[in-house]
Amino acid sequence: MTFHPALGACTRLLDSAFVAAVALLPAFLAADDLAPALASFSADRIRTHIAVLASDEFEGRAPATPGEEKTVAYLAAELKQIGLQPGNPDGTWFQSVPMVGLTSSITTSINVGGHTLDLVPVSDYVALSRRVTGRVDVKDSPVVFVGYGVDAPEYHWDDYKGVDLHGKTVIMLINDPPVPDPRNPSRIDDTVFKGRAMTYYGRWTYKYEIASARGAAACLIIHETGPAGYPFSVVGAGWGREDFDLRTPDGNAGRVALEGWLTLDMAKRLFAAAGQDFAALKASAVRRDFQPVPLKAKASFSVQNQVRQVVSRNVVGLLPGSDPGLKNEFVIYSTHWDHLGRNPRLKGDQIFHGAADNASGCAVLMEIARALRALPVAPKRSILFAFVTAEEKGLLGSRYYAEHPLYPLVRTLANLNLDAVNLRGLTSEVEIIGHGNSTIEDIGAAVAQAEGRQVIPDTNVEKGYFYRSDHFEFAKAGVPAFYPKAGKTYLGRPAGWGRQQEDLYTVNDYHQVTDVAKSDWVYEGAIQDGAYLLKVGYAIAQGDRRPEWKSGSEFKDRHDAMMRQ
Repeated sequence: MTFHPALGACTRLLDSAFVAAVALLPAFLAADDLAPALASFSADRIRTHIAVLASDEFEGRAPATPGEEKTVAYLAAELKQIGLQPGNPDGTWFQSVPMVGLTSSITTSINVGGHTLDLVPVSDYVALSRRVTGRVDVKDSPVVFVGYGVDAPEYHWDDYKGVDLHGKTVIMLINDPPVPDPRNPSRIDDTVFKGRAMTYYGRWTYKYEIASARGAAACLIIHETGPAGYPFSVVGAGWGREDFDLRTPDGNAGRVALEGWLTLDMAKRLFAAAGQDFAALKASAVRRDFQPVPLKAKASFSVQNQVRQVVSRNVVGLLPGSDPGLKNEFVIYSTHWDHLGRNPRLKGDQIFHGAADNASGCAVLMEIARALRALPVAPKRSILFAFVTAEEKGLLGSRYYAEHPLYPLVRTLANLNLDAVNLRGLTSEVEIIGHGNSTIEDIGAAVAQAEGRQVIPDTNVEKGYFYRSDHFEFAKAGVPAFYPKAGKTYLGRPAGWGRQQEDLYTVNDYHQVTDVAKSDWVYEGAIQDGAYLLKVGYAIAQGDRRPEWKSGSEFKDRHDAMMRQ
């Protein structure tokens, strides 16, 4: 199957008034320019790539395993066959990513009210230590509830109130504080922490970072499915086995000694044993006057770490630009190749196949690369295709690239990201994760209009998707980043069907061994979205103006500082 004009009105010129209004989308983004590229998309190839990458042979594509070796070899061979050049200036297809592998074996007990609560790993909690050492001990650490654990001066919010947390175990709620609107307490105040939309303060990564900065000995986050955006089984699937981090000079000695999650039931048990009402304390944590609450409990953790030094790889392919004056500027497409590997503790299927997440993104990015390579004349600027490692371990591959770019970030105009693409059919919408951040969205809106589709903001803002995929590391470095997803209005399907299917995936397949290629998957939507992202990237590569962060974006100052260097 190949791309057909019915998948979008790609055969007509874009509306000139709209193009002039955004002043970014070139008028040459028309059928005659892109017809060879759009015609090259193939559902059969997408299906085949997913089947290979999600097969048992690839063992779940965990970094630093035989599955990685098979995965990166397959991707490099495909990029070479497409006709790209090796993306590393050293002449190879790879960027080495030095990491440390950590497997933590932990025993935990909490003494409260003269009684000891013995927590059962995976059932009651999951935890690890990222400190690169064989043993970590935390003994009789006073336990303090710190609400949402947020210190946000711009919102006049401080959950710590000057309390010394050195050596203590802090327990936090997930997500941002859902502050009630004073005019209507049944709604969330959209002037504080962006209302329903998660800010970075709500991400678990921030919570461990702030606990480290405050000198805490341990940090436990209370898991709740709604605010987290996934069930506790997802947390258990990714934790308790080998984890990874980038190598640091201090071996992560500055990080909190223990990072973990508590189940909601265990948290309620702990609070009750300490004579506290969990619901009441949670309600108090949405107020600015919240004060940290000592739980009259002491926690002890004993961690045995198996440590190994490993080198994983980002796979990179390059399509050199055709304009001698612009070929040293870059547009980067990114997607992650890794998933969760194999869990030998499981009965039955032990492989986390990662078919949707993210063999599908790899498959579509290879189609975009093939399509752009099929153009009679390459885009003016160079295009880098980056298949990054260890996204599932904390966006490590993209973070490493952003910190050690193969091509200067000041000459990198944009990052366009794919992650778990649409395998359900054609949609009438394009959903922009992190809507309102950059002028790439203006290009994206014009492209969508030309296709007869509507651009909509993220419909799951409370889940913080903007902070959960590889584009975020480019954004943190100042590079304008764009992460579109298929909307939830599917052609030929009843209202609400798309949302229902997404919820079923989250409950049944997300980060589970059941994320395998499905017999009812269709590939028109993947092609539709691949063609969309191709056109956005092509417009940037050909355009006369660099994308920028919009006024009010948290990344604008970083971009401006980068451009002044």
